[in-house]
Amino acid sequence: MISALNRLVDLVEEHLTEEFDVNGLATALGTTEYHLRRMFSSLAGMPLSEYVRRRRMTLAVADVVRGEDDLLSIAVRHGYGSTEAFGRAFRAVHGAGPGDVRRDGGPLRTQPQLRFRLTVEGSTPMDTRIVDRPVFRLVGHAARVPLVHQGINPHIQQHITALPPQEHLRLKGLGDTEPGGLLQVCDDLDPDATEGSELTYLHGVAVCRDTPVPDDLDAIEVPAGRWAVFRTAGPHPQALQQTWAATATEWFPSNPWRLRPGPSIVAVLERADDFSTATCELWLPVEPT
Repeated sequence: MISALNRLVDLVEEHLTEEFDVNGLATALGTTEYHLRRMFSSLAGMPLSEYVRRRRMTLAVADVVRGEDDLLSIAVRHGYGSTEAFGRAFRAVHGAGPGDVRRDGGPLRTQPQLRFRLTVEGSTPMDTRIVDRPVFRLVGHAARVPLVHQGINPHIQQHITALPPQEHLRLKGLGDTEPGGLLQVCDDLDPDATEGSELTYLHGVAVCRDTPVPDDLDAIEVPAGRWAVFRTAGPHPQALQQTWAATATEWFPSNPWRLRPGPSIVAVLERADDFSTATCELWLPVEPT
């Protein structure tokens, strides 16, 4: 995977001013575009699209400062069809428009070319098991919420607290298969995992394929497949988020599995009354590499 990510970085440099085939590269490297984008975002700390934009604007700023060409020519040279689109991208990276930078010589923000290296430290214990699951359903109350990488997601918290206490008890009574208990489900996640991008969050339980589901509940159909299950314990949600990050930095690069499309599931096994600490299981859909 580390080699695949570095080849992806090379591909970005080779086609920096044009579209490039991420899916074709993933296929040639024996992986999937979904897994490649998820691993890039997790390890680089930014989506692939943001890295491409930063690299383009790093090179474009030299042309802007030199002042030898008009802005439209520079925009086209760096893969943009208009000065407006180029200006938006330029301002997002450098914090000022191309005209201002041409006049003042700055501010300039450089994005160096990334290079991925695997450092195995074992800093995060990975208590993991692989589980085969038949078709099942996730049922409960769903909402579209923005993605938040660190800390408590206030939109999810608001969604859960809006449910009356008796509804949590009703949901727990419906669950009849693994993962057990009340579940925190994230689905329809952007493969780039961009901060602020929308996902479907479902607060609910897992039920067998043929279990009747009340009409007032939302449902996510989950196909048969394998899951990597990571057990976490400690301050919540920090311990869970640290383990989630460690799956990308330590577990996937060291094991013959890759992510496949599907929901990620958190099962809360034990927790403090104020939810300051918790023991959880993180379920991620995987397939062999």
